[in-house]
Amino acid sequence: MTGTAMVDGATLAETLRIVGADSAAGLARIDDLLTTYPDDARLHFLRASLLVGSRPIEAHAAFSRAVAIAPDFAIARFQLGFFELTSGEGARAIATWAPLLDLPEGHYLHRFVTGLTHLIHDRFADAVATLRDGIAANTETPPLNGDMQLLIAECEAQMGEPVAVGETSATSFLLDPLGGGRMLH
Repeated sequence: MTGTAMVDGATLAETLRIVGADSAAGLARIDDLLTTYPDDARLHFLRASLLVGSRPIEAHAAFSRAVAIAPDFAIARFQLGFFELTSGEGARAIATWAPLLDLPEGHYLHRFVTGLTHLIHDRFADAVATLRDGIAANTETPPLNGDMQLLIAECEAQMGEPVAVGETSATSFLLDPLGGGRMLH
């Protein structure tokens, strides 16, 4: 993410504070900043994250833009692929995630991509084991662990095992867009 004009750290931190307090005001702030910093992948990623539950087409476009601007923005690439997966586009997700398999095998995103690929191919036991490895390795993005736990619960249900689900998140909305999930802010 070098070579393009990017919002400074203090402004980004203030924007994140606004997002945390009021997602609508945060989205307005991000949209305003994007008029000045149209090539800041972080802003597109934040915008996508805010839109994923309510305006999925715009969210997909924003995730895609973030990855186009910064192909090495690993979490944006992962979330774009995850969005594609939860939209029923498993093959597209695998293609989007392919560069993440160049991360070290123990990296949490590498483990999550491997686990989700097992899930796509209905290898539920392998998916559960690998996603759990990813959760254990992930100290960088803890909310993602809850999303992966939801998927583990779904795999266990498919395997006929007991299901224990904690907090729900945007993933629950994506996995159940007709109403069962709720989105946390």
